[in-house]
Amino acid sequence: MKVDLIDFKGKKVGDVELPKDIFEAPINIDLMHQAYVRQMANARLGTHETKERGDVSGGGKKPWRQKGTGRARQGSSRAAQWVGGGKIFTPHMRSYEQKMPLKMRRAALRSALSAKASEGEIVVIDDVSMDEPKSKQLAQAFEKWVGQNSALLVLPDKKKVNVFTSARNLTDVKVLLAHYLNIRDLFTYNRLVLEKSSIDVIKDYLGKGK
Repeated sequence: MKVDLIDFKGKKVGDVELPKDIFEAPINIDLMHQAYVRQMANARLGTHETKERGDVSGGGKKPWRQKGTGRARQGSSRAAQWVGGGKIFTPHMRSYEQKMPLKMRRAALRSALSAKASEGEIVVIDDVSMDEPKSKQLAQAFEKWVGQNSALLVLPDKKKVNVFTSARNLTDVKVLLAHYLNIRDLFTYNRLVLEKSSIDVIKDYLGKGK
């Protein structure tokens, strides 16, 4: 698949061929959904905790004798029906982790990238470089690249610190390293902006046989 290659100012400088096995793979909606649900579930901390009857302090003495008072029998003032008592059927610490084979996760990414490509939502930049961190300059560049759409910018490595710094103040932009590409970010942002050199990293990670 060929797409336009543009420079930092948004002008076309050529064409670039996207790897067919990654950007023209079969689109599997169910697989993408499973990968998305897994990522969202694995992001949950699961640190919620409530106290059961045995965790609440006090309540060691029987409130009143078993018979003869006319009241309902009670064994502890920390039972669930008492104010200040323990809770039942409430959340406890747990792991929400879901497992998914690596091959399936990679196939889901290829499917998502192919969906982006088929919708014309991929933009390839020849070189994303900035002499100094300037959010306004980067914002103007994104407006030329993707208009008013939100965008996920993918870079090959951490060397371009000025780009990462400039993007911090942009609400609809996220900068991501190519080997951290994930299904959630692909679904969250309207446009995928790739620096040309990041395609090789993606190809190495998701290419044929991976």
